[in-house]
Formats: sequence, structure tokens, C-alpha cells
Amino acid sequence: MTDEWKETANVVWSGSWVAERLGVELVGDGELRELLGLALRRNPKRAHLLVSNVLGKHVPQRPSVVYAAGFDLGRRVRDLLGEDGARQAVVLGYAETATGLGHSVADGLGDAPYLHSTRRPVPGVARAGGFEESHSHATSHLLLPEDPGLLAADGRGGGGSPDSALVLVDDEFSTGNTVLNTIRALHERYPRDRYVIVALVDMRSPADRGRLAEFAAEIGARVDLVVRTTGTVGLPDDVLAKGQALIAEQEREALRGAGGRIEEQLPKAPRTCTRIDLPWPAGVPDGGRHGFAPAHRALLEPALPALADRISEALGDAPRRVLVLGFEELMYAPMRLATALEERTDGEVRYSTTTRSPVLAVDDPGYAIRTQLVFPAHDDPADGPGERYAYNVAGAGFDAVVAVVDSAADTPALHAPGGLLDQLAAHTGQVLLAVVPSYIPPAPAAPALPPASERQEDPHMLLPEPLRGPAFSSYAPDEVGWLLQDLSDTRLEAPTEEREEAIQSGGAHYAESLPVEYQPSAQYQELFKAALDISAARIARAVGTVTETVLAERGPRPVLVSLARAGTPVGVLMRRWARVRHGIELPHYAVSIVRGRGIDANALRWLAAHHDPADVVFVDGWTGKGAITRELAAAIVEFEKAEGAEGFNPEIAVLADPGGCVRTYGTREDFLIPSACLNSTVSGLISRTVLRADLVGPHDFHGAKFYRDLAGSDVSGLFLDTVTDRFDEVADAVDAEVKEALTADRAPTWEGWAAVERISEEYGINDVNLVKPGVGETTRVLLRRVPWKILARRGAGPDLEHIRLLAEQRGVPVEEVDSLPYTCVGLIHPKYTRGATGADGKAVESA
Repeated sequence: MTDEWKETANVVWSGSWVAERLGVELVGDGELRELLGLALRRNPKRAHLLVSNVLGKHVPQRPSVVYAAGFDLGRRVRDLLGEDGARQAVVLGYAETATGLGHSVADGLGDAPYLHSTRRPVPGVARAGGFEESHSHATSHLLLPEDPGLLAADGRGGGGSPDSALVLVDDEFSTGNTVLNTIRALHERYPRDRYVIVALVDMRSPADRGRLAEFAAEIGARVDLVVRTTGTVGLPDDVLAKGQALIAEQEREALRGAGGRIEEQLPKAPRTCTRIDLPWPAGVPDGGRHGFAPAHRALLEPALPALADRISEALGDAPRRVLVLGFEELMYAPMRLATALEERTDGEVRYSTTTRSPVLAVDDPGYAIRTQLVFPAHDDPADGPGERYAYNVAGAGFDAVVAVVDSAADTPALHAPGGLLDQLAAHTGQVLLAVVPSYIPPAPAAPALPPASERQEDPHMLLPEPLRGPAFSSYAPDEVGWLLQDLSDTRLEAPTEEREEAIQSGGAHYAESLPVEYQPSAQYQELFKAALDISAARIARAVGTVTETVLAERGPRPVLVSLARAGTPVGVLMRRWARVRHGIELPHYAVSIVRGRGIDANALRWLAAHHDPADVVFVDGWTGKGAITRELAAAIVEFEKAEGAEGFNPEIAVLADPGGCVRTYGTREDFLIPSACLNSTVSGLISRTVLRADLVGPHDFHGAKFYRDLAGSDVSGLFLDTVTDRFDEVADAVDAEVKEALTADRAPTWEGWAAVERISEEYGINDVNLVKPGVGETTRVLLRRVPWKILARRGAGPDLEHIRLLAEQRGVPVEEVDSLPYTCVGLIHPKYTRGATGADGKAVESA
């Protein structure tokens, strides 16, 4: 097909098939038929589609040609407005087909900021306007600038004036309705004296041409029009009915096997998609959805050669014909990557983009859309799932396809069987995936504090900023912010036996003191490292699954709030997964929650003041019997009732949920998570949290200690880096698990709680708080409490090696049992007094 396409490209007009069958006429200068072909669209409002050959949407084209089409129009607008006018102008492009064209026009103007409309709502970003496109397949447009004043006549930092121009860019100017609707809506909100309409082609009818002058007079503004070429479309009266009938006829023929040649292709064996790690410049948006400033342009331009080199290296020497395939509204970034690649390779480079628009494919040289690939939407669209399309890719003879998406679209659906990457693999020898970080405007800064005298009326406004490493914890400062107070200089440790007696006698709460930090033996440290090596991929897989589930169900930019301290390494790993796999920098904080006392209310107040509570996702390491899960739910209800606030979701996301207590988890297996093997030395050198009335006032965060003196034994970074290194290895497995999980029944079963109650009764303990199920909780019992005995599931393997070692060191019997829903259960010594241990401090069987 490739050779035939090349031979007929300059011989047969790609609109002749539709023109002959529907009686559609395209009248204009000699360039018009070079710019436009015709196709039939599955749209009840308009039968035909003008298919641009230079837009980079439906027809793969040399990227330099596509970019020049917009850039040259921008130069013409610059000449029209003059240097000063161009400097003050703002450019607005239309989703989805003209987002790249509009951005290229802005480049041609030189210093103009750029914004495009979007059909993707973004939580936390206020709408600055919107409008309808009457004939489009998807009609509603949103305007979501990061700077709400961008569209105002003086919205460029106050340097504008009422006659600063708004430049509106679309691929075609057909009836004028879309542009006029836009100007009318914006003029009511942001009045200005001048508008410039830019399009590749002006296809208005004679009747529509007079409307522009009338409209300008109506709103009292100057409206100019800049186009590349002009023409008209002649349509018979019955074109809509004839078009629908023709589509139905072609679809029937396709079912009979007489359709497009795509059905005759023998798909090549699917190949593994190679992910390209693009060094995308920090701070540069992926496009103009929230605005693209001249400063962003200055950062992107010098970075393009290195980005293209990275793609070229991944392609290798073999490909001679490469397609760079953009994604719906994401047109500019793929186009600029393609132009840079075109300049740095001897091979042929083409560029096009996937689309929402359903168009009939007919494999005929006189038809503009010869083949189509159909695949599910993969960016969790606000209007629900649906089909998406890539045209003129199948059968076009591309040796390699570089699919470029933003991180919001790098979802399991993209990688799934039948997804875009899978479809591409059947029609090319090499598929590469380049992910550009989705730009999401940061949350608005917290309001400035009032004078100190006024602040005394609201002590909560005095809450400090989060503590960060290296001043507090061995984690990097961007990994986590601790909503805690530093009690490092306070003596809080007590011998384990004293703490246990005080806790069980009711004389103290466990959060009022700290256990003496366990100093692992050399044998135990080696066991930790061996366990980490064995389980790193397993943990990475669980991290990926829980993170992707959170991103799919809780929005594109959740605020991770880990429950210190077991949840904190998991929160850091989730944050790393989002950055590595999607280019997203998620906020992450650690807060204190205490069984029987609830969550730190001041931490919640701080979060509510700095983030939307609905974005907060609580994170923990694992579930045991679900006590903390219940504690958090009750605490959130109490907090919202007391504060008159709402929005926090009490559901917890965990790495492992063996107790069946939550619906968002990485796995429900009970296995060894190496971070449970140690205390502070695997948790950033931070103690467990402390809540004691003489140390924590009503307007303070809960406290914790930073054990700087244990830096020589710190393996926090080793744990995180070892797991992170396995992310790429488990990516495919994660995609499959998440796809299954999102459609599965994940409702909590609470089977762990039932098992704990049964064990408590069977062993005469009669206190569920002394029964600690699961590998993680059992480890804590052996490290922090006075254990009585360990119940191990018969036949449990390597996950219990460290448990057996700790039990041996503390003289604790390990009892193998059948029908245990957990790998193991730790029993704290019931009715403990110091007489319940021998002289060596080891537990004994009877008290």
C-alpha cells in the first residue's frame, strides 16, 4: 500500500471518491486540493469531513511541513499587529484538532502566550470560560488557564491594554459559528477592542462571509481574518441523508469482506513496546491546556535536540520510515519532537495524531482516510469510555511508530490487549512509547497570615510548615513532609517490659512513650537484605498496583498522606511510581494516628488549609485486623463534625491487605514486607509517633524523634532504591492486575477481624488488641512488645525466617497451626507483669 500511496499522492485527489458519490464540490485556488481531501464522518450533524493534509491529525505528514503551516500564519499575524501588538497578544487554539496549529501560530508571533481549549476537566483548576462547537463530534470546550487573568485584555502581567488582540486559531473557518460563539462568550467576560481569527482555510459560503463584519459591529470590536487559502464547499440539499446511506453501504460491504485493505493485512507478530525515558525539561508544560508562556518556549527550544537524540538512540539504525504519533489534544509536544527528530535523522519522519472523531475508512486513492485503527480511550475521559482512532497508520509501511502521550494517558488501557500500543504493534516492526509529564497547575498558595494580634484568635493558623529531611529524617526533602513536631531532644524511651506493664494495667497509653530502638544483630541485618532481594519485585508490583488504582479512582493528582511511620516508606514508593511511570510529582505528607486517640486533628487542619480534602488519600503499609482502618473512619467523622468541614475520604490505600479491611490495595497476600523487619532504620530514622499531654498541646502536631545517631545503620534509602529499580520489570504485570482490579469486587470482607476474635477466644486472651495478625504486625510484636507466642501457618516458607530468628532470640515459642488466614499471628503476653519474664527478660509460658 505504501508504494501505491506514494505513486498516487500527486495524481489522484483524495477527495474525488466523496465528490463523485455525494456531489460535493470543492471550489478554490490551485492549492486548495493540495491542502484538503474529503471523507465521510459518522456525525448526524455533518456528513462530510474536510481532511487537512498539513494539520498533522488524520494524515501523516512531514512534521516540518505541519509546523511551518502554523508558524507562517503566526508571522503574518505578527505583521498585521506590528511588533508591539504581537508582544501584547494572546493566542487561543481549539481542541482537539487545532491545539498544535494554534501553538505553532503563537511561536510565529514570537512572544505571545498560548492557551488551548480542552475537553479534559482538571480537578482543582477553575474554569475561565467555555463554549460549544455545534458541528463537532464532541462539542463542549473548557478554558482552564493557570493564570485566570490570561484572557483579560490586560491579563499579561498588567502590561496589556484594551486593544491587545486575542488571536483565535482553528484548522478551518467553515460557517464561523464556533469562532463567533467563542468571541461572544469571552467578550462578555473579558471585553477587548481587537480579535484576529486564524485558519488554514476559509471555507465560508457567500452568505456566511457577511456575518463577520456584522458581528464586529455588534460587539464594537475590530475582527481580522488571516488564512492560508480560501474556497467554498458546494453541498447538495440531501447530502446528510446520502452521506449516512453511503456510510451504511460501506459498512455492509466491509462485513462481507469487500471493505478497506486493512482487513487484508497479515498483522506482524506483536512486539514489546519500548519505553523511552525522555529528559523533558522541568517546569515546561506538555502543551497549552493551562497556558504556555514565552518563558516555557525558551526552556523547550534548547532541550529539543537532546530529546530527539534520546528517541533516535531508542530507534536504532534500522528504521527508515518513522511515524511520531501524538495523542488527541497533545499535538504540539509530539510535533516538536518529530521536527527535531526529522532534522537529526536520515530516515523519513512523519507525524499525525490519534483522535476522538469517528470517520469512515475506505481504502481508495481518491479517499482521504484509507485505514483506521480503533482502540479504547486510555485517559479516563470525563464523558466516560469510548472508542478512539488512528487514521492512515495501518498499512502505511512505517518501520517504527513512536507513540507520544502525556502521563495522564499512560494508563493500563493504553497497554492492554486491544489498546493503542497493541494495535500499533500489529502494523509496524517497532513501537516506542514516550511519555511527557502532564502539567497540572500547583494548588493556590495558602493565604497570607494576618497580623499576629489577629492570629491569636485562631491558634490553628500558627501551625508550622512540615518538617523535611535532612533536618528531620534521612529522606530527601521532596520525598515527604512530616506534619509532626520534633521531640528528638526529649527522653521518651522506656524498657519494653515497663511499657508493657504500664499499657496493660491502664497506667499509660502506648503512644505516651517509645520502646528502646531495636539494634539488629549482624545475622538479622543479613536476613533483612536477603529478604529485600527476594521480595523487591513483589513489593514493586504491589506498589504499582495500589498507585495505579489510586490514580484511576481518586483523580490525576492525589495528595498522599501516609500514616506514620509504617505508611511512610509506602507513600514514598507510591510517589516514586507516579513520577517514574507518569512524570507526576505527587505531594506526600506523613501524619500521626493513634489507636484509641484518633488522627492528629491539627494535621488535618493543615491539610485542609493547603489542599482540597477530597484529594487526600491516606496510605498505610498493611492491614492486620483493621483497627486503624476503623480508627481513621471514626476520627474523620469526629473531625468533620467538630470543624464543620467535609471532604476527607477515610478509606486507606495499603500495600498489603491480608485482613480484607480496605478496597484499595496492592495485594491481599500476607507476605514479608522488609520495611516491617526494622524500626526507624528503614523508616527515615524516625520513631513511631508520640502523643502525651505534657509534650503535645491542643494546637501542636503530634511528636516524633529523629534518631540521627543511627545513621550508620540506616537502610531507608537502600529499601526504597532496591524496590524502585524493579518498577520497569513489573510494569506489564501491574497493568494486567490493575485492569482486573478496577472491575473486580474489592469490598472489604473483614475476615481478618473475625479470625482475630476467634483466636482471642480460643487462646483465652479475651482482648483483640493483644492479637496482632500478619507478618508485619507479628514483627512489631517481637520488636516492641512482650510476646507470648507466635502462631505460624503450617508450611509457611521464607516469609517467616526473620520471625523465627526474632522468636528464638527472645525465647518465644512458635506454634504451627492449620486454617490460619494469615501467614502468622503474634500474641502479646496477656495480663503481663514483669514477673511474667525470666531473669533474662525472655518470655515464659505462664504468668
